[in-house]
Amino acid sequence: MTVCAPHGPQSTPQSLPRSAPPEEPRRPAFTVTVDGSYAAWLALGRGTDGWFPERWTLDGPEPYAVSLPGTQPEEPDSQLLPLSDGRVLIRRRVAERYALSLLYPAGPGTGEMPLGAIECPYLCLLPPAPDGTSAYALVHGETQTTLWRVHGGSGGPELLATVPGRCEGGAWLDRSGRLLALDRELDGLTKAVVVDLGRGGETSPLLQITEKSNDRLLLAEPDSGLLLVRSDAPGVDRLGWGVLGSARPVRFPECLLPADAELTPFAARPGQGLAPEDCAVAFRVDQGAGGDWVGVWSPAAKRLRRFPGPTGWLAGAGLWTASGELRLPFVTASVPCGLARVPEEVDELVEELSDPSAASAMTAVPVPRPPRPVPLQQAPLQQAPPCARTP
Repeated sequence: MTVCAPHGPQSTPQSLPRSAPPEEPRRPAFTVTVDGSYAAWLALGRGTDGWFPERWTLDGPEPYAVSLPGTQPEEPDSQLLPLSDGRVLIRRRVAERYALSLLYPAGPGTGEMPLGAIECPYLCLLPPAPDGTSAYALVHGETQTTLWRVHGGSGGPELLATVPGRCEGGAWLDRSGRLLALDRELDGLTKAVVVDLGRGGETSPLLQITEKSNDRLLLAEPDSGLLLVRSDAPGVDRLGWGVLGSARPVRFPECLLPADAELTPFAARPGQGLAPEDCAVAFRVDQGAGGDWVGVWSPAAKRLRRFPGPTGWLAGAGLWTASGELRLPFVTASVPCGLARVPEEVDELVEELSDPSAASAMTAVPVPRPPRPVPLQQAPLQQAPPCARTP
């Protein structure tokens, strides 16, 4: 694992001990563009400066951060979305409405371009769109959820679709930004559905494991079609995997149900085309008092490999490059903008880092109509197969 830090004395290589919280409290929400070029989050200023937007540039030889403060500190519930052109969309609550603006560096200060506002009880930005320039949001009502395009359209915020029920989450299923998966709660059950933006917001089922199960989509990798799901269909709530458009059932590997930790997927390796079983997934491994570790798994490997994250890791944040490098952002008192790099040859690294006594030796160094998603069906649930025998 290598660490990329800012210019100057902070570029000195450092060792990577067990993951530990940063020396200062920071906002955990750290959002990365689909192409991995930029990220944004709310940083906490020193002293009494309060919260302010911060943009990270990630596609250079080493990362660097640019502060985008406004005329006053931000509220801690403001939401940020980085765009691939370097601007950052911010969602602020103002009385009974949500105001949207674009932030960008402007000389010594911050430029701001208002995009409009939506009056509603609650508005949540969706994950970055594949094109890197559009931005979408969900507005929750009492019995329905509306999908809005808040940037990248013909003007201000545009209402695109109305979906019965309460929708959360959000994952893009293709690189064109046409198929959006949402977790919809309706009639007491939560099921993942697909909203087709190319067909006027037409909604269809995505996950239908059993009629009475709660089936959520946690992560989708568009190149390979790999889907990570959470479902209580096996009798307990657990992680499983399937393939978009496949008639094969969802499988629930035993190695994704550790007794000593909770797993949350946060990144998958892109560019694996037609090879979903070789698509590696990175997990946040919450071991309670043992701290946050990183887990790496793929269907073909049939095992979860764990290692401690770098000190100050923004737990649950990261990106995976097509070349096979996992990158983990971290912040410490001496490195306010760092990126730990885990090489593709992770097996040897895991064996060393899994031993805390050895960790210090590591040196910081216009499209055709897409096919409709086929609902994923349930695997036999009499007894979940062990991970080593999972196909």
